[in-house]
Amino acid sequence: MDKHFTRLRPEQKRALAKLGIRTIRDLLYHIPSRYESSGPSATIAGVIAGAEVTLYGTVRKPDVRKTWKSRRPVAEAWLEDASGKIKMLWFSQPYIAKTLHDGMVVKVSGRVAGSGTKMYLANPAIDRSPINPEEVHDSLFATNRPTTYNLQPTTLFPVYPESQGISSLWFLHALKKVFGTRVQEHLADPVPPEILARYKLPSLSSALVFMHTPRRRSDATAARKRFAFEEVLALQVVMQQRRRVLLSEKALPVAVDRKTLAGFIASFPFPATAAQMRAIDAIVADFERPHPMLRLLEGDVGSGKTAVAAATAYMVATSIPPKAAASRPLGRTSQYGDVLGGTLQVAYLCPTEILAKQHFSTFISYFKEHPIPIGLITGSECRKFPSRVRYEESAKLSKAAFKKMVANGEIPIVIGTHALIEKSLSFKHLAYAIIDEQHRFGTVHRQKLVTKEACVPHLLSMSATPIPRTLALTLYGDLDLTLLDEMPKGRKAVMTDILPPDKRDAAYTCVRAELSAGHQAYVICPRIDEPDPQKELALQAKSVKAEAARLKKDIFPEAAIGIVHSKMTAIEKEAAMKKFENGDTDILVATSVVEVGVNIPNATVILIEGAERFGLAQLHQLRGRVLRSTHQSYCFALPETMGPNTRERMKAFASAKNGFELAEYDLALRGAGELAGGKQWGVSDIAMEALKNIKLVEAARTEAAELVARDPELQHHPALVARALTADKKMHLE
Repeated sequence: MDKHFTRLRPEQKRALAKLGIRTIRDLLYHIPSRYESSGPSATIAGVIAGAEVTLYGTVRKPDVRKTWKSRRPVAEAWLEDASGKIKMLWFSQPYIAKTLHDGMVVKVSGRVAGSGTKMYLANPAIDRSPINPEEVHDSLFATNRPTTYNLQPTTLFPVYPESQGISSLWFLHALKKVFGTRVQEHLADPVPPEILARYKLPSLSSALVFMHTPRRRSDATAARKRFAFEEVLALQVVMQQRRRVLLSEKALPVAVDRKTLAGFIASFPFPATAAQMRAIDAIVADFERPHPMLRLLEGDVGSGKTAVAAATAYMVATSIPPKAAASRPLGRTSQYGDVLGGTLQVAYLCPTEILAKQHFSTFISYFKEHPIPIGLITGSECRKFPSRVRYEESAKLSKAAFKKMVANGEIPIVIGTHALIEKSLSFKHLAYAIIDEQHRFGTVHRQKLVTKEACVPHLLSMSATPIPRTLALTLYGDLDLTLLDEMPKGRKAVMTDILPPDKRDAAYTCVRAELSAGHQAYVICPRIDEPDPQKELALQAKSVKAEAARLKKDIFPEAAIGIVHSKMTAIEKEAAMKKFENGDTDILVATSVVEVGVNIPNATVILIEGAERFGLAQLHQLRGRVLRSTHQSYCFALPETMGPNTRERMKAFASAKNGFELAEYDLALRGAGELAGGKQWGVSDIAMEALKNIKLVEAARTEAAELVARDPELQHHPALVARALTADKKMHLE
């Protein structure tokens, strides 16, 4: 960069670094967020009263004043171009003045009001423009453009993602300078030519021209498709190489006794579904192979993933390592045939302390007739079941004592949060790693867990967050995919209703009826504390503390109301959840901290305040909190505003039969960004767009697998190796 741009100011260098731009290649790969047309446009000198116009110009003197008679606030500013200037007025919208600054280059569209020398633009739409006013009819790339590198005249102008100190217009000028050096003609193309030909994709140099200087929108579309394919291919290469390395490792053999396993499953308090049995069979089949399992288990909220994890963990926790099996007899057995003293171990990683404790409690209920020690490790405590004093309970241990027992193989099943992957915790024979809510952990966390010990454990990643198949193929291309597509018998679908604020009483009537029937309720709020009164939008968002106080005072004075939010200490959260679990609390007012895994079967109704502030995946997870029993349950979504987009999303939320249907809908409607946040995955916006095209993703996966199979180290494709390393690094950083 320094070679081409010698006068970059420190703040500009910081802005570019923030956008991930450190090299000329990074700059060329800075993909426009959209394209803007320069016409039809007018000059300020040529406007006519009453006409609808589009103008490009520079903002001057933004300010706020009040009208003389009504004292209404008015935002005002001048718009200036080479031909003259005109006033812009926004009535009763004073905040607009705060979004403008002197010298800002904008595109303005609106009606010309007034007449003669007193003409003005009334309430115009205004947008930051990538086009310099002097160049509206004289494109940066069209003027005196060399034809030797095939740039075409254009009326489309790219709008780039910005950072403070670097504007979209800066990128336009910078790229003009870079294209003038023809550097794009000398960049190695990461995508092999035979693949480009097979899918009719443009070469790298052509795609860069099409993307930054499109003559037609079809040029930009072709370029975006090519770069989307490139990134998905690079990600798939990373996944395929990682899978190849892990499958070359040896796994600790797990002794599979299907008769004993069937006895354990039969002791569950509910019959296993056919989908659960298919998942268990697939995992057990993986255990019988000599290399580590790499499997993703996707199941909707309430589909029984934890039971699958428990059944397969049981297989491991009753298996003895080869050396131990050869040197001593199998040890005593329980009435169910459990091998007591088996030292193969299971690590169960959870994203939150609440969820880890929930799973610890659930595992105890599954294993209470099967005396296999189970441990819990979080940032706040360590526990072991069973207690030596009271066999039916767990006991608290010091961290040192707990870690010693795990290292000695005395605790076969260890459930925990990030504390589980600390270097100070070592296992004697870690054979099976389970990661719950996989999307909440980065690739680094997964690698830390599977590489804790010398022998690579079998890996089961689980997710209840609905993501489309294309996203699963892209992000988890190194994993085999198993779906839990069936709910336990007797479960009734949650009745979902979308209510405007003035219909809130209908929701309260339902809550009252459920409380009278001996059930419990959740009320979810988007905030913890009272909002900052200086922030207009924040004022609309209900807070947990204020809403709990209001409900107690005005709506449910007879009910016991508790609160849970992320700012509470672990001990406070546990105490509040315990009271709710024991039935001492009737209504739990909480933030989305309860969205994952919390299992209170007696809770049958949930109210979600400010529903438009939550993503569809979050809303679905929250609704799942009342899908834990055979009782009829209810969900009321209460959006504070109801624009067209919110109405569409709420309609989809109410009508979707399951989370996967909802995820596919969200992908089609708005792109993958909301599914769990594109930034969170380490996947670019353009690759997320590509996920709408299942054929493109599957093609990239197939090509990556064939490339790695033919050339495992990709020695004949150094440019693709470099691109794959960039993609892998990005995923690690995210």
